[in-house]
Amino acid sequence: MKTSSKNFSTRAIHHGYYPMDHQGALTPPLHLTSTFAFDSAEAGGEMFAGERPGYIYSRISNPTLDLLEQRIAVLEGAEAGLALASGMGAITAALWTLLSPGDEVIVDKTLYGCTFAFMRHGLSKFGITITHVDMTDPANLTPVISEKTRVVYFETPANPNMRLVDIEAISKISHASGATVVVDNTYATPYLTRPIELGADIVVHSATKYLGGHGDVVAGLLVGSAEQVSEIRMFGMKDMTGAVMAPFNAMLILRGLKTLALRMERHCENAQKVAAMLEASEGVAKVHYPGLASFEQHELALRQMPGFGAMIAFELDGGIEAGRRLMNRLTMIGRAVSLGDAESLIQHPASMTHSTYTAEERAEHGISDGLIRLSVGLEDVDDIIGDLAQALSDDAVRAAA
Repeated sequence: MKTSSKNFSTRAIHHGYYPMDHQGALTPPLHLTSTFAFDSAEAGGEMFAGERPGYIYSRISNPTLDLLEQRIAVLEGAEAGLALASGMGAITAALWTLLSPGDEVIVDKTLYGCTFAFMRHGLSKFGITITHVDMTDPANLTPVISEKTRVVYFETPANPNMRLVDIEAISKISHASGATVVVDNTYATPYLTRPIELGADIVVHSATKYLGGHGDVVAGLLVGSAEQVSEIRMFGMKDMTGAVMAPFNAMLILRGLKTLALRMERHCENAQKVAAMLEASEGVAKVHYPGLASFEQHELALRQMPGFGAMIAFELDGGIEAGRRLMNRLTMIGRAVSLGDAESLIQHPASMTHSTYTAEERAEHGISDGLIRLSVGLEDVDDIIGDLAQALSDDAVRAAA
């Protein structure tokens, strides 16, 4: 079962593991240990000094996590990977490592609510400047980037309004000024977008979402160059955040990666049909989905994403009240935050995932009060569409308009 295949699904299932090295166990062993024994005192000292490879303590590395890190790195086209306790653990560990007081981070106009809070209300307390730029047009970055800019950070597609960023164009501008490009690839996954191959330096994920895929684990992943990942492991994770992934969670993510390609294909297929249905529905004012020809950045989506993902943002004619009525009328689609599960989930960003923004900040950053976020799941698409159709047909929903 050794393979040198460059194909995505084969790597997701086989890379980095040979059963005959583990008594023929087809599934990689789960190493539930906090610490590791040394052959000798000298060996332990050499490992702590970095002079000999090996495992010391599971807050730094663990064989189960090591396999997951190898596998996500090869899927993203990166040199190295790092497993962390959550997506926010990945983001904070990376930025605490890369930044110092007096530095600047340039971020896109729209960010996930907790990322926004960490930037604006966390990093800014420590003398780090946070500058928002509309990166849907790369030309907007050129006049504001400077020698103080250490990091350029964005999501694509952005949570929750689906804005896209041209990774290649932004990376070229950023590198010309010496800045490190960090991309949150949670929505797209490496199956649809590989930012490293387009010029980005570091990619972060909430592995809780599509990489796990079953809504039963909270986890984060990060990839980049071997040097940068080592620095983040030994400082941002080990010393600053302690955001260490448990081996059992790594096992669940490894399991999820085996079916990632299959799931993403079904997610994308379902979402395309749901987006078209919503766009054609009475009472729907606007649908934001990269796969629709009406999407403002559809051409960039075609160039940067071989599929368009499973996240849809939309607004009803009646605004937030119509949205609440719609959500309350749904019978199968769950009213819950998170995304990337087998189940379809719907939520209201302004009052839920992005409530860390003030009303004024939401207006400034393109998150309207009436925006609804839908994570299209793996159910039969006719059932997803049927649930939305019956909720949209309710007189109470249209009355709010």
